[in-house]
Amino acid sequence: MNDLRPIHGRGASGNPANRFEKIHLTPDEEWDPANDVAPGTVLYRDATHTIVNYNDSPDVGFEASVNPYRGCEHGCIYCFARPTHEYLGFSSGLDFESRIMVKENAPELLRKELAAAKWKPQVVVMSGVTDCYQPIERKLKITRRCLEVFHDFRNPVAIITKNFLVTRDIDILQKMAEYNGSAVNVSVTTLTPALATKLEPRAPLPEARLSAIKALSDAGVPVGVMAAPMIPGLNDHEMPKILQAAAGAGAKWAGYVPVRLPFAIKDLFETWLGHHFPERKEKVLNQIRAMRGGRLNDPRFGSRMKGEGVFAEQLESLFALSCRRSGLTSPRLGPSTASFRVPSSASECKQKTFPF
Repeated sequence: MNDLRPIHGRGASGNPANRFEKIHLTPDEEWDPANDVAPGTVLYRDATHTIVNYNDSPDVGFEASVNPYRGCEHGCIYCFARPTHEYLGFSSGLDFESRIMVKENAPELLRKELAAAKWKPQVVVMSGVTDCYQPIERKLKITRRCLEVFHDFRNPVAIITKNFLVTRDIDILQKMAEYNGSAVNVSVTTLTPALATKLEPRAPLPEARLSAIKALSDAGVPVGVMAAPMIPGLNDHEMPKILQAAAGAGAKWAGYVPVRLPFAIKDLFETWLGHHFPERKEKVLNQIRAMRGGRLNDPRFGSRMKGEGVFAEQLESLFALSCRRSGLTSPRLGPSTASFRVPSSASECKQKTFPF
C-alpha cells in the first residue's frame, strides 16, 4: 500500500487484503484525487437477530455492549475495530469507513432482550467497538431510540464517543442520570486541529469534543475524558494539556490507552505515517515497538491495553501526574442497576424502516 496516495476526508488510502479471503481484487489504477470523486459512504442493512454483545476480556472494563453500527465513517486511522470488518468480507481499510452496516432493528431487539426473563440487569456500553454517534446517526437516530429503551427499563448505560452529536440526547441522559443510570466518556486524542483532521478525518474537532464535555457536565450528566489512543512521538506529549482542558470543561475522571495496531492496521498506520509525517515515521514506529515487545502489536491479555517497557512506564507516570495536576483523581463512575424495572409496555415492539 506504500505507493497509494492519501484521500481527502478518509483515513485509509486503500483496501488491504482481507486475512480470511483467498482472493483479493486490486484496481488497475490507484484513486486519482485530481480526476475522481473520493469513495462515498454506502449503508447496508444488518439483519442481526440479537443486539447485546458480550466479552470476557480481562482488559475491558465491561461485559455487555450494544453497537448499532458496524464500520465507522469517522475514519480514524488507528481504530482497533477496523479488522472486525473482515468478518463481513470487507477490508480493514477504506471499506471499514465507507461500507457501514446498520442495525435498523436495534431498539426493538434491545427491548426484547431487556424484557426477557433471563436478562441480568447490568451496565451496557454504547459502543464497545464503533462509535454509536458516527455521522449517519444524525439522520437514523438508532442510538437515541436505544437510549429511550434503556430509560424505559432504567437499565444503566455508559457511552464512549468522540462526536458532539451526543449532546443531542442530553434530555434522555439527564433523566437517566437522576437515578444514576448514565455516564459518558468523550474521546479526545489531540488538541491540535491539524493533527485531528489527519488522524480522525470525519470526526468533530477537539474544541467540539470539549464543548460536548461541558454541555454534558452542565446538564448533570456524569462525564469523563478518554485520552486515547496515545501514540508515542505523535500525540503523547499532549496528554497533560488534554486532561487539563477536559477537567476545565467539567470532566470528572480520565482514562488512556496506548495505541494498538492489530492485523492490517499495522500496515495502514505505517502508510499513513509515510503520507503525513514522513520525518517522524521511524521514530513513532520504533517507540511503539518498544512498548509492544519489539512488534507493532502485542495481543496478550494484561499488556495489550497498557504496553510494557520504558515508554509505557513513562506514559503511565505522565497520566498519573497529569490527573493529579488537573484534579481528575476521582475513580471512573459506573452507573447503577438499582433502579432496573420491566415496564408494562415491554412487549410492544414496532419496527421502523429506513430509506437506504
